[in-house]
Amino acid sequence: MKIALRTGAVASAAALTFVLAACSPSNEETPESSDAPTTGTESEAPEAMSLSGNLQGAGASSQESAMDAWRAKFQESNPEVTVGYDPVGSGGGIEQFLSGAVPFAGSDGLLDDAEYAGAVERCDGDGGAYHLPMYISPVAVIFNVEGVTSLNLDAATIAQIFNGDITTWDDEAITSQNEGVELPGDTITVAHRSDSSGTSENFTDYLEQASDGAWAHEASKEFPETSAQRVGFDGTSALVEGVTATPGSIGYADASRAGSLGTVAIKVGEEYVPFSPEAAANIVTASPLAENANGENDLAYSIDRTTTDSSAYPLTLVSYHIVCSQYDDETERALVTGFEKYVASSEGQAVSAEAAGSAPLSADLSAQITAILDEIAAG
Repeated sequence: MKIALRTGAVASAAALTFVLAACSPSNEETPESSDAPTTGTESEAPEAMSLSGNLQGAGASSQESAMDAWRAKFQESNPEVTVGYDPVGSGGGIEQFLSGAVPFAGSDGLLDDAEYAGAVERCDGDGGAYHLPMYISPVAVIFNVEGVTSLNLDAATIAQIFNGDITTWDDEAITSQNEGVELPGDTITVAHRSDSSGTSENFTDYLEQASDGAWAHEASKEFPETSAQRVGFDGTSALVEGVTATPGSIGYADASRAGSLGTVAIKVGEEYVPFSPEAAANIVTASPLAENANGENDLAYSIDRTTTDSSAYPLTLVSYHIVCSQYDDETERALVTGFEKYVASSEGQAVSAEAAGSAPLSADLSAQITAILDEIAAG
């Protein structure tokens, strides 16, 4: 079995060598599907194909724990395949995908219009690229205050903290929502991502939509300039380590990485809702596809951050694998689609749930993704 270590460098797609010892799987019929994830899956893992070669991806660091588990399990069934993944962040992964350096990217954010246009040029044919949701996870607001493990905060207060309008932990806006919790007068240090990050895009999208104007910035992969006492970190791991090492700090990260840090229950309607895989799945169920999605095979969601349904956690990221609608040769297509079918299967989703606490795709959504993968062509 070949287990690839993550590396900072990725091979050019044109230079990758792939060997296909058997034909790709046939286009089997799949059940009629909906695009709303729930928490259960019934789809089976695809049968192992006789594949060999080197498949490289790059992108969202939020997926790192899940990707490590997916790679290892896929390689157990396909011992002649080596899968690598460089967790450079969503922006870096999209950049490498559009340049042709990798055949798929992981991203917590969606392609913008210019990137969609670039994908048409990068991918053979006119179909461009598709977003396939593979990893649904809450984003946790994490903090380091001695003796405090949980806080209740509404979106406006979180926005004011990260904008620098609230600067100490004993500010009335915080204490009024946390009666009985002793909070110090220490200065708050804001920890944010310094790289181009889909987690930042999801976090700032939540603040823009849900804070009633307290956050004046647009959603973006780049955390904006604010007046807060703040420090930037490159990647999820570095940010979590930074909050852990900095008393009085607050940040945001994929919930699977929160560890022993304090976490925030965010206000939804009249209740404060802690993060959970179930609540993350519920917000995706209630959300529509994005208006600029690239046709029916592009499963890009527009998450409703303003819901008042307290069974849902609106600070949730849907992390995608971005793939071409067509590849330039059959062997590359077979490696990409074979791996992605495993990731979307019930087995693959169970693996990521165990490794990273993600919410599994529904059986219908898994079947829909498989059907899309079956339609991906080789030039």
